[in-house]
Amino acid sequence: MNGLLAFSRRFSQYVSSERIPNMYVSKFKLVVAGLLAAISFFGVGAGTAWAVQTHMLNALGDLQNALNELQAALPDKGGHRVNAINLVNQAIGETNAGIAVGAQ
Repeated sequence: MNGLLAFSRRFSQYVSSERIPNMYVSKFKLVVAGLLAAISFFGVGAGTAWAVQTHMLNALGDLQNALNELQAALPDKGGHRVNAINLVNQAIGETNAGIAVGAQ
């Protein structure tokens, strides 16, 4: 630990630095970090934020759970269980289609 402290003190003599609570960061490193953050947000983050469809994905998971439960239920429900399975399968298809459109 003392070696690291000594190195950082020697290194700070050669780099102009700006005081941040309890640490020194060179202005060059701040600029580079800021540029990288901006590039990553505008280049990747902004596009990803639009592509992530949390509610649609949650709905899809819930529909798949509902389908599993309906399939595990006893079959003698007067045709209503089979109808519900078909409707849930249709809802899963529509949800997947909505996710695909939203990802474009």
